[in-house]
Amino acid sequence: MTKDLHLSSGKLADLVNYQPNSIVSRSILKKDTGSMTVFAFDKGEKLSEHTAPFDATIQLVEGTAEIIISGKSNILKKDEFIILPANQPHAVNANEKFKMVLTMIKS
Repeated sequence: MTKDLHLSSGKLADLVNYQPNSIVSRSILKKDTGSMTVFAFDKGEKLSEHTAPFDATIQLVEGTAEIIISGKSNILKKDEFIILPANQPHAVNANEKFKMVLTMIKS
């Protein structure tokens, strides 16, 4: 399945807007082999601990986020990234509002 936003360039942080008490997402690219999605987290929002069968990366494009991988807290700031290993439990906390890009690699 192929579904693209049909953008060739632009500022990732401009693709989603903050919404009160919400997590907003927008798919940039979705292929059978992986995907890229931009997220905007309002302060206090979170993704509970979960696992995924594929490796992924989180890149912060605005603000600061807490990424917990296998119980270890990692604080990411704008322009930093982290790898989420396949099958490892991870969670995301918005101690302040932030925007990120999640890239999932399926093959």
